[in-house]
Amino acid sequence: MPKDETTPSGDLTRREALSTISLAAAPLVLGAETVASAADTSTTGTLDIALHVNGKPLHLMVDTRSTLLDLLREQLGLTGTKKGCDHGQCGACTVLIQGRRVNSCLTLAATHDGEEITTVEGLAHSDGLHPLQTAFIDHDAFQCGYCTPGQICSASALIGEWRRGDASFVTADLIPKHSAILSDDEIRERMSGNICRCGAYPGIVAAVREVAQAGPSHV
Repeated sequence: MPKDETTPSGDLTRREALSTISLAAAPLVLGAETVASAADTSTTGTLDIALHVNGKPLHLMVDTRSTLLDLLREQLGLTGTKKGCDHGQCGACTVLIQGRRVNSCLTLAATHDGEEITTVEGLAHSDGLHPLQTAFIDHDAFQCGYCTPGQICSASALIGEWRRGDASFVTADLIPKHSAILSDDEIRERMSGNICRCGAYPGIVAAVREVAQAGPSHV
């Protein structure tokens, strides 16, 4: 029997079945395209947000597609935060959001309405350098310096995490929550998200260790 002829039982032929499926799927496809079009339109606007950047309250009109990194550099002129890989892999763009380190290239500025943002420019609380900045200089913890702002922001949060008792992948004993001395292995693991292409890692570890051992008043 030819494939396109109606079967004796009255079942649909193969061609009729395919036609029926295509007609049924058409509204779904068109609907998906309509939804996608609406989504594209809704993400191209601006939004009024409030941020506290380095202790200063700011009201900003931001593109809803803008990353926090681009907002800091292009709109606020805080170029200490560097754009490295722009994929969250190198850590050069690390900033502190509510005291926690974040790759600013991976987060949208509009999602941080009302939050506290600290960049390398805002780490020091006086006219002098932050203790980590001084330690990085003393221990030759940088060469080209491109990654250094992200390294220092990350190190600042690292010390806070360790003092809170947050564990890392290499923490051997969770009771007590942390030992009295932050080991070099802990520092290396906790700083592993920040890449130094010059290879100044020994100096970075030494600088973080010195500040961590100096006590809470030094951070």
